[in-house]
Amino acid sequence: MAPTYPFSEPDGLALDPTYERLRRDEPVTRVTFPYGGEGWLVTSYEETKFVLGDPRFSRARTVGRDVPRMQPLIAPGGSILTSDGEDHARLRRLVSKAFTVRRIEQLRPRAEQITEDLLDRLDNPADLVEGFTMPFPVTIICELLGVPFEDRDEFRGWSDQVMGTVGNHTPQEAMDGLTKLHAYFTALVAKRRAQPTDDLYSALVAARDHDDRLSEEELVRFGITLLVAGHETTANMLGNSIITLLERPDAWQRLLAAPAAIPGAVEELLRFVPLGSGAGFPRIATEDVQVGNVQVEEGDALLVVVSSANRDESVHPGSGELDLDREVGQHLQFGHGIHFCLGAQLARMELHVALAAVLRRMPGLQLAESVGFRKGSLVRGPLRLVASW
Repeated sequence: MAPTYPFSEPDGLALDPTYERLRRDEPVTRVTFPYGGEGWLVTSYEETKFVLGDPRFSRARTVGRDVPRMQPLIAPGGSILTSDGEDHARLRRLVSKAFTVRRIEQLRPRAEQITEDLLDRLDNPADLVEGFTMPFPVTIICELLGVPFEDRDEFRGWSDQVMGTVGNHTPQEAMDGLTKLHAYFTALVAKRRAQPTDDLYSALVAARDHDDRLSEEELVRFGITLLVAGHETTANMLGNSIITLLERPDAWQRLLAAPAAIPGAVEELLRFVPLGSGAGFPRIATEDVQVGNVQVEEGDALLVVVSSANRDESVHPGSGELDLDREVGQHLQFGHGIHFCLGAQLARMELHVALAAVLRRMPGLQLAESVGFRKGSLVRGPLRLVASW
């Protein structure tokens, strides 16, 4: 029987050393996943990029099947996360205009205002998760989508259930969270249909009603995907980035002295910081394919570990160290290929704005207590981040 994956419980922001050995000796290896049995684990940069970019590895073929995976649930059909080819292109076209570089830059002044307002309200010391790193991206994605911010406690709880991995939430709890998110967005569709507003979700409803390019189910699932992805990943990446910099005083001082270096530093943080707790979404080979030194057969499942691929020494020498002067090149934090993250530019802008404001307003920031990290989640991040300045 293949070794059990994950190899160990995620330990804060540290990567299991097994990944380094696998990248060197066995970058495509057979393991047993928490759900669905055995599949291929891909840990090196080139092989990860190949799997993410090759259309012979299908996300759509995971729907409705008990495939090898990290989480109890597979995202249902009709989602942009589990579609291929023209179906995926159609869904992506409908929403991509909201995430262009130009549109995101138009959001920057509002993001700066939200940041200042949140930092103004903080006591000293404060839990930055509750007071800043979580409400900042939540506010932005709520305003972009047209989701009421006052509902955040409810949808954050449902999102936690959906994002859970083994040992956190049961399959029944994960399904309960998804069911409640589904009901929430079904009601929001009806509300936006009756009372359109100037937001992305109203535009998607109009596309459904007038151009018939979205089914009702696709419309609901689009809302769920954009809301959950739009706050979970950025909130945790921001908290993880602050922790990473505070644990490396030289890096913190480097950015205090040269704020213009923040955009480059963000790219290095995206490369260096492991955001996922393990392997990502499964893909199914639609034919026999050679991946590295391994012959993958049609029907086999492959899961890539982006955080390991980004530490590949053959691509990023000295990759186990944070180097804010590094020319990062192409990291894989946002994926690659047709499923490259739609919100990559939004996430980058939010990280630039948030880190610049924290450095400017809290130059003496330091941890006031040890950090406790989330357990049993697809995404790594602090539960609390209590700091003083």
